[in-house]
Amino acid sequence: MSSTCATAGEPESTPPMAPPSLVAAVRGLEDEPALDGPAGALAGLAERLLASARVDAALRGTWLGHALHPLLTDFPLGAWTSTSLLDVFGGRRSRPAATGLLAFGVATALPTAAAGLAEWRATSGGARRVGVVHAAVNSTALLLYGSSLVARLRGRQGRARLLSVTGGVVATAGGYLGGHLSLVRKVGTADPRFDADGAQRQVAGSGA
Repeated sequence: MSSTCATAGEPESTPPMAPPSLVAAVRGLEDEPALDGPAGALAGLAERLLASARVDAALRGTWLGHALHPLLTDFPLGAWTSTSLLDVFGGRRSRPAATGLLAFGVATALPTAAAGLAEWRATSGGARRVGVVHAAVNSTALLLYGSSLVARLRGRQGRARLLSVTGGVVATAGGYLGGHLSLVRKVGTADPRFDADGAQRQVAGSGA
């Protein structure tokens, strides 16, 4: 048996998996004071757009018990991924469906962004800085997909597909930063009753 295995009753240690350069890049964003200026500007916009406490609470998902934003991201990303698949494998007959899916993705990206903005308002420090970059990257992806939609409607299919592929690459980078915020930095609304219930269940499950 390998000497790295944990003994009974001890948690297994997980070796670091991410490339050091990737970790350094994200931490560099968290430590970059130059992002505080854009963060302040975005905060001002958020205050104006989300002035209503009821709208803010709805977008944060307090009525769900957890953040709404991660759930909403499935709609634009799923639609855009389907568009790319149809572009590659669907042929000419699938173009109307690809255009419809792309338009759906663009439309649903707007409430998704609003929900993300509502969550971001409660952040500070490194998470706030990464959030600004996350928003900028995703806005770029939305612009690329929107431009692809316009190109499709004008019959410029080759340009449309190129813009969609580029948008997908950019959206992947934005998704990585979003994952860092939600999974590593734990940014997101959560009903505290779930935390208490989870702790009790862990104790019960351990047989203590």
